[in-house]
Amino acid sequence: MKAEIIAVGTEILTGQIINTNAQYLSEKFAELGIDVLFQTAVGDNEERLMSVLEEAKTRSDLIVLCGGLGPTEDDLTKQTLARFLGRSLVFDPKAVEKLDHFFASRPAHVRTANNERQAQIVEGAQPLPNETGLAVGGIIEVEGRTYVLLPGPPSELKPMVQNELVPRISGNQRLYSRVLRFFGVGESQLVTVLGELIQAQTDPTIAPYAKTGEVTLRLSTKASSVEEANIRLESLEQQILSVQTLDGQPLSDLFYGYGEDNSLAQETVALLKAQQKVVTAAESLTAGLFQARLADFSGSSTIFKGGFVTYSIEEKAKMLNIPLEELEFHGVVSSFTAEKMALQARLLTGADIAVSLTGVAGPDSLENQPVGTVYIGIATADRVDVRSVRIGGRSRADVREIAVLHAFHLVRQTLLNSEDLV
Repeated sequence: MKAEIIAVGTEILTGQIINTNAQYLSEKFAELGIDVLFQTAVGDNEERLMSVLEEAKTRSDLIVLCGGLGPTEDDLTKQTLARFLGRSLVFDPKAVEKLDHFFASRPAHVRTANNERQAQIVEGAQPLPNETGLAVGGIIEVEGRTYVLLPGPPSELKPMVQNELVPRISGNQRLYSRVLRFFGVGESQLVTVLGELIQAQTDPTIAPYAKTGEVTLRLSTKASSVEEANIRLESLEQQILSVQTLDGQPLSDLFYGYGEDNSLAQETVALLKAQQKVVTAAESLTAGLFQARLADFSGSSTIFKGGFVTYSIEEKAKMLNIPLEELEFHGVVSSFTAEKMALQARLLTGADIAVSLTGVAGPDSLENQPVGTVYIGIATADRVDVRSVRIGGRSRADVREIAVLHAFHLVRQTLLNSEDLV
């Protein structure tokens, strides 16, 4: 089914309100397997709305109008649709009864002739009761097209859609989605290596989304049951994870989890809890951001007891017990410093894993090292490794954020390679 959403209201066009209804309806219809192909906003003008309806009739099966059902002179959506369909407006008895009750219980409210409009529906339409307001909605099928009238206020529209409209338009198929999350590959490269799959897609579909430092893929399919959907999505997921990056690395190595609301930090914390390991950190350029991310999760005190924020070279020497002259010789932005920070953080706290971050967040270079140069140390009981990362073309905030993602990635990889831990 091809759907079109028409938002009616001059206040939308002038920017006085944001058209959140279109977003809500698009998401709701997607869940039902209904494709929204067009979204239109039109002012409170009968002739312009008529022209929009004429266009919608030629291209859409489901035409949903939002707003303009109220009592004022500029609320003309219902009247315009009736004219467009060559129908009259009639009163819905239950809506009239609700109007009567409303004004009877509120003597201070003056009832005018305009208020009666809210109880009218297009002749032949099924009324859609309004749980939270007075303006009744409606749904009517004419010449193979389904027209829906919904109120503008979201507090009225959402309950009407969920409780009245959805049961009437739900088909046998729904949209099912699965979100795959990747770290260590950019969106452009991911789209390139998945080019053949993306170009050949029909159902299921693949939609990439770039986020700061990572990429997600939303896999979607229309199916009559969750079991049927899972078969299709699982098959597509396995095809994706078997693809290699441009440097020959399997995407399965860069895949770290599922879900829209998931994160690399969340997966890492879950793994720390599952293995009952404690992590600590010594941070320079990120100034405690890694440790703050750990503390975002409930129960993090079981896997994180404390750590260090050593922004200056003097504090690195004093707090981590690293000879100052060695730090001055090698420099703050160096593999040596990252290694010593991780090693000492683990020794001083007794943690199972220690991570260190030092580098140049910007906007200026440091020690002749360009902005985006980051060294990350990872220490366990029997080894210390350092990774050099170059985070180019980013703001200071992005450099710090992506550096923290790399740190979580290294901790997670260390946990997955459990032989690195005693």
